[in-house]
Amino acid sequence: MTAPTRRRDRLPRPRPPAFSGRLHDARTATAVGRWLGGAFAVCFVTGLISHYLQHPPSWAADRLPVRPVWGYALSQGLHVGAGIAALVLLLVKLWAVYPRLFVWPPVRSVRHGLERLSVALLVAAAVFELFSGLLNIAEWYPWPFSFVPVHFAVAWVAIGSVLLHVAVKAPEIRAHWSRTSTGTLELPAQDGPDRRSLMLGLGAAVGAVTLTTAGQSFTPLAALDLLAPRHPGYGPQGLPVNRTAAAAGVDARTLGDWRLEVRGPVPYRLTRAQLLALPQTSARLPIACVEGWSVDAHWGGVRVRDLLERAGAPPGAAVRVTSLEAGGAYRVMEMGGEYARDPLTLLALTLNGQPLSPDHGFPARIIAPNRPGVLQTKWVALLEVL
Repeated sequence: MTAPTRRRDRLPRPRPPAFSGRLHDARTATAVGRWLGGAFAVCFVTGLISHYLQHPPSWAADRLPVRPVWGYALSQGLHVGAGIAALVLLLVKLWAVYPRLFVWPPVRSVRHGLERLSVALLVAAAVFELFSGLLNIAEWYPWPFSFVPVHFAVAWVAIGSVLLHVAVKAPEIRAHWSRTSTGTLELPAQDGPDRRSLMLGLGAAVGAVTLTTAGQSFTPLAALDLLAPRHPGYGPQGLPVNRTAAAAGVDARTLGDWRLEVRGPVPYRLTRAQLLALPQTSARLPIACVEGWSVDAHWGGVRVRDLLERAGAPPGAAVRVTSLEAGGAYRVMEMGGEYARDPLTLLALTLNGQPLSPDHGFPARIIAPNRPGVLQTKWVALLEVL
């Protein structure tokens, strides 16, 4: 076989694509990356707060803070707001760095290999966290796994990959912050206006999505709440609902001759009329959901601690609450002693001066300060002293 024949049979080596854009560079990527890193840090910290308020470890169940009453509303509003802003930042960050995904050879050194690994983990984890979180806000779950534990686990992968990425990119980051940066990071002067225009446009885009979604939790911006899936003023009795009575399987037949059952050293049962005859307490508290929306409302009812004391509960006892709903991950909920004995934790019977509507938990529901909405159990049937 002749030499020319061997050359024709040999497969051609693929050439990486060439990119001519002037802003696909380390300085632009670093400028966008510091914004994205800040958004990820807010998401991670507030995500930890949300997770441990919903699923506290046993040693912390009786030590969760009940003040400030608006703490969870603020934390989860920041979590969702920063996550939505991070979607815009992530898309621009990927646009700035995607030519580097095609470098050849793929791995040139140990440090370069670590950089590539950190990028792969970071991109995969970030895309999963932000887009699965966005679908959770819309309450659409097109996957077979449980959202909460998987989202929580991947958050640790994401933050770990961020730290690894920052470590291996430290020289470039340090050069970006230096006033006298040199080497490959130094760009022609004419690129400066382009980069400023990009960053101004990015800031405007982040500001726009924030202004048009933050109103679901920050009510002064409610008039601009155009993109969020919930509006703070829409719903039965002026409050949104995520799970209706129909969806929970609660109807007139289910309620029947409803009685609240309280189990403890001295068990007893009460009708709604008997509950209304007990000393009533009113409180203005937010209902704040993991989807990011929150609304303050006036609630009226009986203090949970009064009901537990009547059942002979010892001081500081926790309580298990069971709903009438047929199923659901939060049908049974436990409150630690800090919540159970707080004077603002109510078995609510009224909302804004009116009896609870079926969708808001008639005949009775839990409302407590600084607590996720999924744990503000509706259609309460049973309280158990623990």
